[in-house]
Amino acid sequence: MSWLDVKWFLEDAYDSVTEAVSNGFDAVSDAVSDSIDTVTDFIDENPKTSIAIGVIAGIATAGVAAPAIAAAIGTTGALGTTAGGTIIAGLEGAALSSASLAALGGGSIAAGGAGMAGGTCVVAAGGGVLAGGVSVGGVVTTQKLKS
Repeated sequence: MSWLDVKWFLEDAYDSVTEAVSNGFDAVSDAVSDSIDTVTDFIDENPKTSIAIGVIAGIATAGVAAPAIAAAIGTTGALGTTAGGTIIAGLEGAALSSASLAALGGGSIAAGGAGMAGGTCVVAAGGGVLAGGVSVGGVVTTQKLKS
């Protein structure tokens, strides 16, 4: 085998790899483009359903993330103190999450509020409202782009 044979082999291999990458990219690009077209067509044809899906997804996501979201709000100091007088912003970990959720729920159940369950509902509802607003924006934008 001469040097030229090796050179030709490497050139052929390079050409094959380049062609495969090019074809693979085109296939992925076409698949993504088709998916985007399918989604925008669905949104354009079913705006109310699209908004409802967004709201449900927002409620579910915020409900699952409620302890973390409440803790983030609690660290700002916006929630004040617990029924026992402890400053919520000074707490950490599970105590911060629990106290923040209870504060968002109107206070602990013992103090007459809805407790952590109420706080979870408040956060989930907020997620639904936020996601609903984003969904409406997406529907309006899709309709403008399609017209």
